Amino acid sequence: MKAKYKYFNRDISWLYFNHRVLEEAKDSTLPLYERLKFLAIYSNNLEEFYQVRVSYYRQLLKNADVLSDKIEQVNPAKILHQINDLVTAFQLDFHNLFDNEIIPELRKNNIILLDKTSSLSPLHTEQIEEIFITEILSTLQPVLLIKKRIRPFLKTGHTYIALEMVVKESAQNPDKNPNIRYGLIKIPTDHDISRFIELQPIDGKHYIMFLEDVIMRHANKIFPGYRVIDWFSVKLTRDADLEYDEYDEEDLIEAIKNISSSRKLGKPNRFLYDQKMPQKILRYLMQTFKIESDILVGGGTYHNFRDFFTFPNPLSPEFEYEKLLPVRIPELDEAISMNSAIQQKDFLLNVPYQPFDYFLRFLEQAAQDPSVNEIKATQYRVADRSSVVNSLMNAAESGKKVTVFVELKARFDEEANLLYAAEMKKAGINIIYSLPGVKVHAKLAMIIRDKKKYPHLKDQAYLGTGNFNEKTARSYCDHGLFTSNDEIISDLKNMFLYFEELKQDISFKHLLVPNFNLVHRFGQLINNEISNVKQGNKGYIILKMNGLQDPHMVNMLYHASEKGVKIDLIIRGICILKPGKKYSRNIRVIRIIDRFLEHARVFYFHNNGNAKIFLGSADWMKRNLYSRVECVFPVFDHQLKQEILDILNIQLSDNVKASTIGLKGENIRIQNNKKTVCSQMATYQYFKRKYTPKGD
Repeated sequence: MKAKYKYFNRDISWLYFNHRVLEEAKDSTLPLYERLKFLAIYSNNLEEFYQVRVSYYRQLLKNADVLSDKIEQVNPAKILHQINDLVTAFQLDFHNLFDNEIIPELRKNNIILLDKTSSLSPLHTEQIEEIFITEILSTLQPVLLIKKRIRPFLKTGHTYIALEMVVKESAQNPDKNPNIRYGLIKIPTDHDISRFIELQPIDGKHYIMFLEDVIMRHANKIFPGYRVIDWFSVKLTRDADLEYDEYDEEDLIEAIKNISSSRKLGKPNRFLYDQKMPQKILRYLMQTFKIESDILVGGGTYHNFRDFFTFPNPLSPEFEYEKLLPVRIPELDEAISMNSAIQQKDFLLNVPYQPFDYFLRFLEQAAQDPSVNEIKATQYRVADRSSVVNSLMNAAESGKKVTVFVELKARFDEEANLLYAAEMKKAGINIIYSLPGVKVHAKLAMIIRDKKKYPHLKDQAYLGTGNFNEKTARSYCDHGLFTSNDEIISDLKNMFLYFEELKQDISFKHLLVPNFNLVHRFGQLINNEISNVKQGNKGYIILKMNGLQDPHMVNMLYHASEKGVKIDLIIRGICILKPGKKYSRNIRVIRIIDRFLEHARVFYFHNNGNAKIFLGSADWMKRNLYSRVECVFPVFDHQLKQEILDILNIQLSDNVKASTIGLKGENIRIQNNKKTVCSQMATYQYFKRKYTPKGD
């Protein structure tokens, strides 16, 4: 029987999300260096996509014999073909933007990006020769390629230079055909050498060269017996989707110690090459490195645009966003301590609009508080030189019992998390490592007090939608709840009991937790809105997430739409729900891409005017709902609920940075005659109005 409901493919949907990031780089109203950052974000996103998602489809094809049912359901060959077609088209957009808009705009502002065809002044010629000889030459390992005999291993994610050369002797003899040879050089950015070389300014102009252009200006010193005819950059991406969910603790630690080398050996899944490369060179490389044609993706002259995160700005802070000073919360600043304020009422922390240092103060003050016996926390992605980790270690060194659950399986952060776990263990912190079969994605911290000595003081907690990471808190939009609510604290103690003892016979009254009550409770909340419509009342749902990919949850939304419930979805990334269908006629989907990353998960149910609002770490993705430990928590305070609803309404009014999702999954920019609303700036102004003392 033909299925009633239809869905977008999750990865095609994701590619359109990433294209929306690229569209932001096209926005000429943005500061120039912010446009470059969006190019870097697009490039970095795409690299991880190939490492993980494309690898998934290739693994399906590789195991077609034993996964025939899955192959029929997913059709990986078809999806891979669609992915390559879309990425190739988007790459043309990308390089057209860079070559024809960004570079001329840099030049117009006296920042000259010199390329392989640029003429150099004597000063710059002398400067780059000095840099090449003293800093670069010793790091190079040039290889002469010989088919079927010399084939170096291509490291994943690194840019290489493929050279077409002739032997100098044959080049000088016109009676002989030139003796063509091919060479390879890896760009040594893994040797603490910048991808971008800043040269001496001349007459108010600032000059910057790609590292590969500096290298190739001195090719005669690298291959002294050859004359270089031309050169082109290439890059190979390998499978990085390692399977380690079922490892027990000791085996998992050992696997993560070796994870870098394991990823380096992954199967190739994308060969990115300069589209100007002649076919004969491309064919030679394909034969030499055994590259299949179905992983070829054409690009521009340069690869690894994620390096543009560090592109030098000699005129900084020009061409960058004006810094927004986070809005402080007067009640917390004026209180004797964070703990005394939270004892009286709940507080909502909204980063980056408000400073993350309130959470750091919460931990630091607890470390010195004589009433505190114990601190428990989770860690998923840790910042470099983490202040959060330092606060927890200080608490342990102050005599507190500190327990930290460290999720080692946070993809691409495994090694950093293992390193910090070892440091915390040395400081006396009780470390609990990953649970077999699931990832712990919940963002939780709890302070437990000595009730015998301090019976009047409550235990307290911070529950967040984002990681306890002070670096990302400056650019990720997240919510966090400070609370001393006894019922939430009771549920949290059960959560940590699950972490520590793997107890299954526990229940949660208010927290929503996958594989306990989360899916069932959301179903009840959706059905309640349907019932309200049947009774002639309003049914309304607002959901904000990073991704919506679980068909069961999408089906519930389709069903609610058919029954007359109005649904607004703010989905930044993957969205398999198809708008514009008969069964989705009451559903609107928007995505917002702006200077900050929209990262919060918010779940609003109208509930006949007595709104129920939940925050949490869980997207409606299969992995989050069925194979992760997540925590979705209610907001009880009426003022805080109104604050969240105000923010959601601002975002739903965005007609500058928001786009709807079209019938193919494409981005359709919102254009209307209403008052211009850029939701992130409007949200910042909202907090300034609300929390800035009168008269300031």
